[in-house]
Amino acid sequence: MSDIIQLLPDSVANQIAAGEVIQRPASVVKELVENAVDAGAKTIHVLVVDAGRTSIQVIDDGIGMSETDARLAFERHATSKIREANDLFALQTMGFRGEALASIAAVAQIELYTRQEGEDVGTHLSISGSKFTGQEPCACAVGSNFKIENLFFNVPARRKFLKSNSTELSNILTAFERIVLVYPNVAFTFHSNGTEMFNLKPGNMKQRILDVFGKRMNQDLLPISVETTMCKISGFVGKPESARKKNTRQYFFVNGRYMKHPYFSKAVMNAYDRLIPVGEQVPFFIYFDVSPSDIDVNIHPVKTEIKFENEQAIWQILTAAVKEAIGLFNNVPSIDFDIQGKPDIPLFDGQNGSSAPYVKYNPQYNPFTSSKSRPSSSSVNHWEDLYEGLETQSQEETNLFDDEIEDQSGNDLISDVSPVHYQYKGKYIMTAVKSGLMIIDQHRAHVRMLFEKYLGTLNNHQGTSQKVLFPEVFQLSASEQVVLKRVWEELTYLGFEITDMGNGNYAIVAVPSDAIDTNVVSLMHDMLNTASENGASVKDEINRVVALTLARNTAIPYGQVLNNDEMDNIVNGLFACSNMNFTPEGRNILCILKQQEIEHLLG
Repeated sequence: MSDIIQLLPDSVANQIAAGEVIQRPASVVKELVENAVDAGAKTIHVLVVDAGRTSIQVIDDGIGMSETDARLAFERHATSKIREANDLFALQTMGFRGEALASIAAVAQIELYTRQEGEDVGTHLSISGSKFTGQEPCACAVGSNFKIENLFFNVPARRKFLKSNSTELSNILTAFERIVLVYPNVAFTFHSNGTEMFNLKPGNMKQRILDVFGKRMNQDLLPISVETTMCKISGFVGKPESARKKNTRQYFFVNGRYMKHPYFSKAVMNAYDRLIPVGEQVPFFIYFDVSPSDIDVNIHPVKTEIKFENEQAIWQILTAAVKEAIGLFNNVPSIDFDIQGKPDIPLFDGQNGSSAPYVKYNPQYNPFTSSKSRPSSSSVNHWEDLYEGLETQSQEETNLFDDEIEDQSGNDLISDVSPVHYQYKGKYIMTAVKSGLMIIDQHRAHVRMLFEKYLGTLNNHQGTSQKVLFPEVFQLSASEQVVLKRVWEELTYLGFEITDMGNGNYAIVAVPSDAIDTNVVSLMHDMLNTASENGASVKDEINRVVALTLARNTAIPYGQVLNNDEMDNIVNGLFACSNMNFTPEGRNILCILKQQEIEHLLG
């Protein structure tokens, strides 16, 4: 029998590796920018066209590569970061596997211009699908210039499943932000289709955070800093009042590398226990400096999952550091007794002969004795005329009431009388039905009603808006601006009127009539965050996301006391919905306690 096991060609192996390392255009940007940082670059330019589908270009002023290194860099597992397995436990660089460039070359067309300092000429390489198509000397600046074109041109299935340009651009910006937040001493620029979205100058850590997410965040940040023999923790956490329901800006970095760590996230939120509403999150930017031998980053190709040797101890240090920052923020300010340079305000002296002010008045004045205000004799003498006819009217009202009683003398109820409902603990509406006792969640029921209303408004383009007296101004990051452009048309259909004021600032000048009493800035952020999380690209899905978010924010909250007419409107409105049993997310709205169950409980 012939042998059936054989070695895969390098091109096939590289495409398999690309499936893990290069998942979308954002992965290419991440790998190339990290390589530029490892090369010691002080200025990095990123340019994308069509969200990376057409081209991605990363230009840096790092150390560059020689002719031999430039050719060898695209071979699989070729790297300058490590030499042996023990080097994995002393990593000081972002990359180390040597798979990124080989994986990119396997699924794209690449042009590289690179030159080292001291060299007269540089090197120009052309690669297409792992095959070198050209190499020649060239004149270029010191550093490296990577241009990636036609990503996934030879893997049509992968290219087909890419999301819309706005979604992919949002993912690129997310990856870009995770890198620029770690290296505030490096200058970055980002251009999309020729439009500059970021121009970040070198500065300190807080300045970089404000440059990325807006200066309005400055008032929400509290500094934290703690240094122990085990680790050093620094950064910023949000004030309790900056808490949001979802998609808050939460970042962990360890040794200059972004990481996801739910266990440490719980440590941070534990410090806010009873300070923020349940289910809300606060922003934080926390940087760990740990000995490389105490962590393992070689768990997943994306390198966002990191294991710590002393995880529980660091958890306690982190919680204590955040609690200390919150405690310092909540301290009562001390009284300032420094009066130097202040105006001299004299004290009151009761012995200087000053008297209390008094008001002059005429004790004989009586407004009712004035001739002008005295009533005429005719009105006094004929006061009986004012009450003429009241007796007959009272009799008629009594007769009408008696007739109504006669109509109700039978067993049938009058049809226009609303049924009586009962509200339990400001959360549930209880009403009698034929089969027993129905219990309705008032908030979920109202969400279902509003969701169908807003969805119909979006589909029919019939939203009604109301101008606000003072426009609400809010600021968005670059990634949020991309999401806003994607849902701009839907927001207009709902009744929002938004004005672009430049530099990421927007003003809301009109809102849907149903949302006039809500916090429209918070509502806008919630809608953008939900749309960003869902990555909606189909128009119907975007309509659903916007309608659901608006319904959640404008629905009757738990704890609001309702009268019988309001409860009756909710019950009738719920029964008119296309699906009265479940919310748009699939949660139960009502349940029925059947008559037999009630009799069994009381039997």
